[in-house]
Amino acid sequence: MDALKKHRLGWVGIGRMGYAMAERLAKAGCDLTVYNRTREKAEPLAKVGAKIAGRASDLAGCDIVFTMVATGDDVKEVLEGPNGVLAGSGKPKFVVDSTSISIEESAAIRRLLAARGVKLLAAPVSGNAKVIKAGKLTFCVSGPPDAFETAKPYLDVMGAGSSYVGDGELSRIAKIAHNVYLGVVIQSLAEVTILAQKAGMTRAAFLDFLNRSVMGSAFSKYKTPALVNLDMSVTFTPKLLCKDLDLGIDAGRALGVPLPLAAMTRNLVQSLIGNGYGEEDFAALVKLEAKASGLELKSENAPVGDGLSS
Repeated sequence: MDALKKHRLGWVGIGRMGYAMAERLAKAGCDLTVYNRTREKAEPLAKVGAKIAGRASDLAGCDIVFTMVATGDDVKEVLEGPNGVLAGSGKPKFVVDSTSISIEESAAIRRLLAARGVKLLAAPVSGNAKVIKAGKLTFCVSGPPDAFETAKPYLDVMGAGSSYVGDGELSRIAKIAHNVYLGVVIQSLAEVTILAQKAGMTRAAFLDFLNRSVMGSAFSKYKTPALVNLDMSVTFTPKLLCKDLDLGIDAGRALGVPLPLAAMTRNLVQSLIGNGYGEEDFAALVKLEAKASGLELKSENAPVGDGLSS
């Protein structure tokens, strides 16, 4: 516990993800100060030991500042805006950014910080608020190795561990590749599930078999309630998935790597959006597959788990 108090931590951004991540740090006993543009969203964290800042500049005296906001522009604003972290008295040793931003935006923020003598760790995540609460969030990190070694204990507190992939913006590429794979896998999972149903099986029975087999995964288990009971509580929208597939295809083009499955999946996700499912969870691809197969999907109301509970 004392080791986690070694550094003063600052946190910017208390959305669904940011709140759950900061809460784990606070509950672990870290010396944590939190800032959010809407202060009321951050105040409940005081009950678990966090201090609440009135401005981002109040975090300037922290050793490490974590950012988890909406866009690259938001990251720049909370760092170098009039009341940003760098406008305060002092400066952090480094910033850990887990915001979903482009490679170019990340590189620009790295240059901005470097000019002020501050290091950047790019640390995109795999998971959502429910995954965080289950302790299974993972980080992909790139940047200075010494900064990573310092940040690693805090990253580990927030989930199931972190993977260091190298310097610069390599973690952003890794996250893009991750989300391309996410798209291809959910489409494939939708296809085989509808194939099984069309042959006469319940979706619950097929996915029970799949999840117990060597082909089962944390992801197939996690998406089973959506595919079986049509629980489309949004974890990731088709619009966001389409954006990431476009980023992956662009990266493939730039690096000379053919991505034929990604390209086909991208068109199917765009079709999903065109059919009015753009604001649902991306697992709604199963509905599009069913429609193309002449099936009308209904919830099976089956007692299936998501694999997150121990």
